[in-house]
Amino acid sequence: MIWTVIIAGAAQKQLARFPARDQNKIAAAIRAMAEDPFSGDIIKLEGVNNRWRRRLGSYRVFFAADTAARTVAVSAIVRRTSTTY
Repeated sequence: MIWTVIIAGAAQKQLARFPARDQNKIAAAIRAMAEDPFSGDIIKLEGVNNRWRRRLGSYRVFFAADTAARTVAVSAIVRRTSTTY
């Protein structure tokens, strides 16, 4: 089944700031989330209901998944630093 992926405006702006090579890698991973958002290196974030993190090298994609509506809402895409979490 296909999932609907919604990327927040802030996440789109964050993605646009990264180098083109990294943008392509991240965009491909987000497109793959339409097939299965729970594949890859993901973990559920503690203390937050229904929030997940997907690791893509030194980048992190933060999202929420609604299994009933089969939607994935990407809220942030950030480069991993000591202050990311």
